Amino acid sequence: MKENKKKINKIIRIFVIFILLLTFFSSEPAKSATTLFSERKRTVKIEADYTLYEWWLLSWKTSEVVCQVYTEHESWPDSAEVLYYCGSAIQKQWMDTKPCDFNQECTGFYLHLAGTSSLSREVEVNLPSPEVFISVVGCNKEPGQNNCTSLPYLRFNAYEPLPNERIIQLVGRFNGIGFSCPGGVCDLPLSPTGLDGIKIEFWAESSYGDASEVYSAQVRVIPWGDFANPDVTSVDKPTYYVDVLSSQWLGEGRSTCSEIWQSFMPIDGPPSWLRTPQLAEQLETDEDYFLLAGMLIQQGAVNASDCPYGGLEGGGAATVCGMEAAQAVVDEWQNQFNAEIIEVANQTGVPAQLMKNIFSRESQFWPGIYERVYEAGLGHLSDVGADAVLLWNPSFYSQFCPLILSEQTCQRGFGNLDKKQQQMLRGALVQKVNAACPDCPDGIDLTQANFSISIFARSILANCEQVRQIVFNNTGKQAGQVVSYEDLWKFTLLNYTSGSGCLGNAIQRTINNGNVLNWENIAYNLQPACRSGIDYVDEVSSMPEEEAMGVEDYLVSPTPVSPVAPTPTLPNVVYPTPRPGETPTYP
Repeated sequence: MKENKKKINKIIRIFVIFILLLTFFSSEPAKSATTLFSERKRTVKIEADYTLYEWWLLSWKTSEVVCQVYTEHESWPDSAEVLYYCGSAIQKQWMDTKPCDFNQECTGFYLHLAGTSSLSREVEVNLPSPEVFISVVGCNKEPGQNNCTSLPYLRFNAYEPLPNERIIQLVGRFNGIGFSCPGGVCDLPLSPTGLDGIKIEFWAESSYGDASEVYSAQVRVIPWGDFANPDVTSVDKPTYYVDVLSSQWLGEGRSTCSEIWQSFMPIDGPPSWLRTPQLAEQLETDEDYFLLAGMLIQQGAVNASDCPYGGLEGGGAATVCGMEAAQAVVDEWQNQFNAEIIEVANQTGVPAQLMKNIFSRESQFWPGIYERVYEAGLGHLSDVGADAVLLWNPSFYSQFCPLILSEQTCQRGFGNLDKKQQQMLRGALVQKVNAACPDCPDGIDLTQANFSISIFARSILANCEQVRQIVFNNTGKQAGQVVSYEDLWKFTLLNYTSGSGCLGNAIQRTINNGNVLNWENIAYNLQPACRSGIDYVDEVSSMPEEEAMGVEDYLVSPTPVSPVAPTPTLPNVVYPTPRPGETPTYP
């Protein structure tokens, strides 16, 4: 009896161990080929020589060494390095030390270079990863048009930066359906998608044993005209409009804020105030700008001596008489930046007409600083605006910061710099867009003024990025999923002129009230201190009726049919063969 009991207990123990082992192994999910590819680190270890600088922080009074600071650059240690090696108390005393006159008793601390050492160490270097870019081929565009006369292909091009390595295959998911192509090029046939488009994920696998990051794209294909209507016989040529939103897009028509928001433009094109014309002449205006006229009179570019008070009001603006005297020069002045505005618009995706309207509202095209206005440039960039550019546009920050501070300091990122360094960068950026030049004709450096347009466009991109984050923080969704393309631009204008606090609070109140996130509801929910932004947005986004009807000036499309999204036809794809002992998984 006891022996049977021992046997039963032994069986129970074995069974329990078996269950525990089964639970342990079943909790580890099977890894796909892509996961296994991604686990290999693309790094290499090399020996690197460097120079170590030893600095002594000494007391003026006793000449004693109070602290040692080590750097790998020959310039003086900065405050952060002194803080790291010496602590906050010594750092504060050193920063408070004033220049010493040897004829008097000096106090505080001073730095002395004690010596240098040539050393070497093993460092791990990250190697460049493979990338995949997408474009549209087989579009057969008509000259001067942005539509396709036949259904095109979406082309994936993979790039392997390492020598002696190659792309094995391109892999992805097209509207939830997996595909794979051997080699580094893959053409995916497109078909009508519906108004919201479809999502595509894609990546490349390398012979190095790893994979690129997983990229995504939102693709929309819309048929236009009666040719797509099965109930009507039409002589219309097939016409398709193809839009792609992706960081990897290489084709024409990039709209960077569209990518940031993941928001498609309206099907019939954006409104007039959000368009970029092809020619500078199409941006021409002949507005009466009294402040601009006043500045031109003051600079001697206009002779208004026949007018009472020299054609000037007490605040520096032109009188009616002064405006009449300056009209021809004002017209020429307000249009001299048109070509540069269009060029910057094509480079950045910020609409040219939007920039022109903002410049009109902000500065009346005077790129210097008006009296008692502490903002600079055509867009009147302020310290707050400069802060947004440096914080929300990292690519611009990484280019601009080393012009002012050391490369090592800049690597910490704008948000991690101390307050004095941040203020230095903000001030330098505002000064960079200030084209005031007392020694230049009319008091303005026009080369600097044109250059500042590019900086201003980057500030708009930074505001687009900030709007995306504010909407996501409040909804948990991409901005383009909950707000229309045009209203996102209005949100961006409000963010630019009134600040992120005004926009964020209005979005919260709109959501709490159960209202749709559109401009009308945001304007209604703005707090009293923020409501001046409503007039600003309305003024910048308004266009004279005759300009809005200028169909030939812009690429305006006919009314589309209502497309039905069919099941996409995929190319002949090859799925990866699982390795021995590996569970086969498919995209």
